[in-house]
Amino acid sequence: MTEPAEDAGLDTPAGRSRPKKAPNAFRTISEVADELHIPQHVLRFWETKFTQVKPLKRGGGRRYYRPDDIALLRRISDLLYIQGYTIKGVQRLLRESGGRLADDIPPATAEEREQAAREREAAGPQRPPELPMLNLAPLPAALTAARMTRPRSEPEAERLRAVLAETLRELEEIRALLL
Repeated sequence: MTEPAEDAGLDTPAGRSRPKKAPNAFRTISEVADELHIPQHVLRFWETKFTQVKPLKRGGGRRYYRPDDIALLRRISDLLYIQGYTIKGVQRLLRESGGRLADDIPPATAEEREQAAREREAAGPQRPPELPMLNLAPLPAALTAARMTRPRSEPEAERLRAVLAETLRELEEIRALLL
């Protein structure tokens, strides 16, 4: 008797069967683009702007991204698309932090967000980045309890409040447009 694809450790996106990769396996540009919901051409562009992103290139120019590259790209995406930084702002953060982006970077200042908006406007109309689907599966009870009891640092709490306040403001603007 044959096993179902999910029991055999196979993914079946778009009807194709493909073995699941180990978390530390290298990924192709198409896999990274799918995972981060960022077009491949944007990933290639970011390689020119952020020298810290250095995928391994094999024969024919194929790119293979290390897990550290993917984590850095995910953080860059968050800073650009969610927190409102400009490319120059993220480059500055990388320079100041020795090539690593901390998790507790505060949202961009109003001036930085305005500059990012001007840059987007100058670039012309573009399709907004696709946001990842939220995984709404319940957390294991032990993990939930650990998160609930873990004290948050004051800067982290302030950063989260600012992000939530900005998100609420944006949602209220969208609601007003729909009504």
